[in-house]
Amino acid sequence: MKRVKALILAGITASMLLAGCGNADDEAVVGISIEKIDQLPQPQPVEEAVAEATVEEVDEDQPPQEGMVRSLFTNQWVDESVNTTRPLAVMYPINKEAQPQYGLSNVAVFYEIMEEGSMSRQMGIVENWQNLDRIGNVRSIRDYFVYAALEYDPIVIHYGGPELYVSGVLTGKNRPNGVDDVDNLNGVGGKAMGSDYGAFFRVPEGSTSEHTAFTDGAHVSSAIEKAGFSVTHRTEYFEGESHFNFTGFNNPNTLEQYADAVEATEIDMASCFPVTKSALVYDPENEVYLKSLYGSAQKDAVTGEQLSFANVVIQRTYHEVRDANGYLAYQMHDSTRDGYYLTKGKMIHVTWKKTGDYSPTTYYDDNGEEVTFNTGRTMIFVIQEKGGSFSKFTVNGQIYE
Repeated sequence: MKRVKALILAGITASMLLAGCGNADDEAVVGISIEKIDQLPQPQPVEEAVAEATVEEVDEDQPPQEGMVRSLFTNQWVDESVNTTRPLAVMYPINKEAQPQYGLSNVAVFYEIMEEGSMSRQMGIVENWQNLDRIGNVRSIRDYFVYAALEYDPIVIHYGGPELYVSGVLTGKNRPNGVDDVDNLNGVGGKAMGSDYGAFFRVPEGSTSEHTAFTDGAHVSSAIEKAGFSVTHRTEYFEGESHFNFTGFNNPNTLEQYADAVEATEIDMASCFPVTKSALVYDPENEVYLKSLYGSAQKDAVTGEQLSFANVVIQRTYHEVRDANGYLAYQMHDSTRDGYYLTKGKMIHVTWKKTGDYSPTTYYDDNGEEVTFNTGRTMIFVIQEKGGSFSKFTVNGQIYE
């Protein structure tokens, strides 16, 4: 109250000073006896509102929109139809002249594996593909990519491949179960590997050179219908469960529980992939690894978005050189090999196991517990076992071989 009185007195004093400069009639109007101030109506106390900042908590167990569910491959929110629709396993060339490529923003899991000629190739497990205006470019496949793809129950999208080694895998003739269960769309039609069913087109139109074969959601959908493939997951080949052992969004796996976890913010895979010099740099603000090729950001041609991954796996794998052409074989079914898991800027040693064509590859820490993956996309580098020609890589300056 004292502060209010002081303000009133100051106002009255100022009025009286101003009145002193006027005439007598003015003084009669503004003159107030100081003794009567206490008799004036006093202002009532005003309660100051305290604004408390409230942070709205997001319940990650509740979908942001009706009809959304957790993706089986990334744990991100997607429309329910994404989980029931089979993904595409797209063979992307990694040649410098083939960059940038289309559809990469819809890749849930991305593979890079060596092929002949000291070159590597990539395969993207593409979900939510139906509305994509362009996918590719698309190149040939190797049989070990088929074995890597099967655990997602996909439609395999490729443009040829070594007939000697691929056709038997796609038709089941060279596989333990002997079943023709691989649904594939092949740009090089008329062979044992299958037909394109009109799935592909060239950009520019009429071109026959490499890196010019593309497809899109509409062409793939039409080809699937012509081929009689199931567009939804086949229950006999797919369990319909999360592909990785995902943790909740609000309790991320920081790897801090592992005493032997090491800092992993710069991953140089150039010794494993000497032509492309694939590399990853950790972005701490967004908590993802950003991928580069040939020293530049690897981006989606449509969105301009650089490929980013919440999870990274470096998977050591037994391999052989098959023939004088340098064709390779990688043993994608195994339970005796090791590797590394990276997330949140750290890395731990792991082992891995895959027991069947459609069984997921699972990763275990050194305690024998299945590794917990964080929500987001996964990058899998399949590299040669220790002692192989392309088996070394560098993490934060430390060489692993």
